[in-house]
Amino acid sequence: MPAAEEIQGTPGAKDTQLIDQQEDTIVQSVIKKFLDRSALGHKKYGTTLDRTDLKALDWIQHAQEELMDGILYLERLKKEMTPPK
Repeated sequence: MPAAEEIQGTPGAKDTQLIDQQEDTIVQSVIKKFLDRSALGHKKYGTTLDRTDLKALDWIQHAQEELMDGILYLERLKKEMTPPK
């Protein structure tokens, strides 16, 4: 993983105070999941999010579908965690 100094050089990061990633295992875990998901998507679909064949409305549709799946997963967990009446 890049050092905090390298990340600070990225656009939009100049106003963000970054801590050493070795100190934040939660951030490390999320970054790893993003990288793993990107690799899986590239393997499965043969492209990355840098693709240019989709229009803005296509991206919105994809996002809506992903968020709807997330709502279903949350509802499933709520049902599992709610005691019977």
